[in-house]
Amino acid sequence: MTREPSEIDQIADRWVDRMAELSPSFSTYIGRAGGEDRLDDASPAAEARNAAERSRVLAELAAATVRDATDEVTLHAMQNRLNLEQEFYAAKLYRRDMNVIASPAQGIRDIFDLSPTATEQDWRNLVGRMNSVPAALEGYTESLTEGIEAKDTPALRQIDQVIAQVEQITGGNGFFRTFAANAALAEGELPEALKAEIVAAAETATAGYSAFGDFLKQQLLPNANPVDAIGRERYQLFSRSFLGAEVDLDETYQWGIEELARVTAEQNRVANEIKAGASVEEAIEFLDNDPARKLHGTKALQEWMQKLSDAAIEKLGGTHFEIAEPIRKLECMIAPTQHGGIYYTGPTDDFSRPGRMWWSVPVGVEEFNTWRETTTVYHEGVPGHHLQIAQAVYNRSELNNWRRQASWCSGHGEGWALYAERLMADLGFLDDPGDRLGMLDGQRMRAARVVLDIGVHLGKDRLDGQGKWDFEYALDFMGKNVNMSKQFVFFEVNRYFGWPGQAPSYKVGQRVWEQIRDEAKARAGDSWNIKEFHKLALNLGGLPLDTLRRALEK
Repeated sequence: MTREPSEIDQIADRWVDRMAELSPSFSTYIGRAGGEDRLDDASPAAEARNAAERSRVLAELAAATVRDATDEVTLHAMQNRLNLEQEFYAAKLYRRDMNVIASPAQGIRDIFDLSPTATEQDWRNLVGRMNSVPAALEGYTESLTEGIEAKDTPALRQIDQVIAQVEQITGGNGFFRTFAANAALAEGELPEALKAEIVAAAETATAGYSAFGDFLKQQLLPNANPVDAIGRERYQLFSRSFLGAEVDLDETYQWGIEELARVTAEQNRVANEIKAGASVEEAIEFLDNDPARKLHGTKALQEWMQKLSDAAIEKLGGTHFEIAEPIRKLECMIAPTQHGGIYYTGPTDDFSRPGRMWWSVPVGVEEFNTWRETTTVYHEGVPGHHLQIAQAVYNRSELNNWRRQASWCSGHGEGWALYAERLMADLGFLDDPGDRLGMLDGQRMRAARVVLDIGVHLGKDRLDGQGKWDFEYALDFMGKNVNMSKQFVFFEVNRYFGWPGQAPSYKVGQRVWEQIRDEAKARAGDSWNIKEFHKLALNLGGLPLDTLRRALEK
């Protein structure tokens, strides 16, 4: 039975329509037609316009009548999100918005990964989108220039790394040139005239990034903030934004230290199962030298991910989770970039583009160990991000468009994905000690970065008592707690330094998810059914963690 839209549902749906108008990238992400030939505006004028739009919607919500419990959840979640975005605008954080993974510097390029390419019209749209790159970067440059004038700029370390990314994009085999060279239709041949337009647009986009790189080197870098730390006041804002809840940062820092010790002790026990008397490092060496656990090349990696993902969906569907037919398709992809990182993108509204798991393999990395990555597939796929996000998209009978397509909170989403990893261990999918050690390696990394992230940005004393947290100490600390390549560790630490509050949201989110589950179990008593708990929680869609706790308590 489909829910009759309430006044609040209608406000939420209109807001998604407006979001799609304001952000062509958002429209592409959710698979909505319109704007495929345009890019987002990151200029100060656009930021002011967006703030005015949010203010209007907040006023509409305040005046609306709450009809039922579903409205209560929507109202609480939307007010949480929109008010936080208004606080970000008031703090003028857009004028220093630059990091190595999730700022307009990457977003302007990244949306091309999701842009449709099947038809001639798709490629005509892409010609327009590539031709829009210079203007989009110019608007972003205006915001960064405002930061220069206000002496509120990104950290030097982040600018340096983005310059390197821009140089990769503008190289002879850079993204847009390669994208144009590989242009093709799903069926048939592209007209020669259109091919020429695509190549020319790729050069325009490349030139736009080249000009942006010049700005970074000549204007932003000389005015860069030499301090990496964001400071307590701003960090608290970032933390609330990523969690959808306020936590005691000092208590969370101490909990992170204790959780890191607990996970490390568990790792030591599993290492002994792998090889009697072995340390964690010796167990890892043993696993890394096991040819049965090794993959060579990205093609083998992609095929292995897909097979493991398909098997998980088959085994979990109908037993521990309800997985509708459209959700059962998940594509595992190698990303066209080589920046590092693994991520998920959701399905379109009609599931014509399925959910996708992407791996951006760093330059020079050709060998992969399956014991490390089994848990990653569960994190990004099922029962992790794919099940969570695709289920919300699928649940159109109960959820308005904002709840299904636009309500994302990192603490909820990433916390669920870590919860899912631990759940898979509890369900027996990680009984192999090597795979379990891989899961614990990931859990240890997430605990370590709670400590690192808060330690750096709040100016905490180093754990060795030798001064304050700095980059070299953070790199050494992370290297000792993550058994991965130096390239990966370097990228990750740069990410934490430039994206405050985001990395801890994984482990802190998992902590909150487990607390909410345990509270629900205590309330249910003998009638407790974890499958029903998961169904209820996932059917709510992505929510701020405060909203999730409030909804499930009711």
